[in-house]
Amino acid sequence: MRRTSVLLSATSAILALSTFNVASAQTISNAAQIKSGAYAVEPGHTQVGFSVLHFGFTNYFGAFSNASGTLAFNAQTPASSKLTVNIPVASVQTTSSQLTDELKGAQWFDATKFPVATFVSTSVKITDPNNATVQGNLTLHGVTKPETLQVHFVGAGVNPMDKKYTIGFDATGALKRSDFGIKTYVPYISDEVTLHIAGAFEKQD
Repeated sequence: MRRTSVLLSATSAILALSTFNVASAQTISNAAQIKSGAYAVEPGHTQVGFSVLHFGFTNYFGAFSNASGTLAFNAQTPASSKLTVNIPVASVQTTSSQLTDELKGAQWFDATKFPVATFVSTSVKITDPNNATVQGNLTLHGVTKPETLQVHFVGAGVNPMDKKYTIGFDATGALKRSDFGIKTYVPYISDEVTLHIAGAFEKQD
């Protein structure tokens, strides 16, 4: 009896996975097929990662979560698309709880005084069908500076879990933290910060 129950459970799991795979396969990888419209950041699957060279030994990684924001995407003229992303600074995480707490403090991000980092696009240049250079203004630690992101379209389609039309991008960039007044331990911990962003957006209309 127990063996039959286990087999039934396993069969149900396989069928569920098969259904999920069929649904998740209905995505497109050609940016020209993305639907125009208003999108909102899907925070559960949007990650803002960063890394710094730590005393010349390792590239140390951290991340922010719970981002919010909007994307106005125009399929006919993608270069006219507009992006705004807000990142709660206190969401910063590393593999060290002590370092995570320090990064929120006044020596580093000072999350109490400067609770949100914001990127607002100023131009979008399409470099090939699935890639673009996005320039914009980044406000961090009370300072606003122009920054550039290299953006790659990953895929679009109906999310099989929540049935919402979703588009996803990867973006990379780099900045100097001293430009934003975050100078603690420079140059022992590198001034240059590498960014890697996984962005998911859900259609709103």
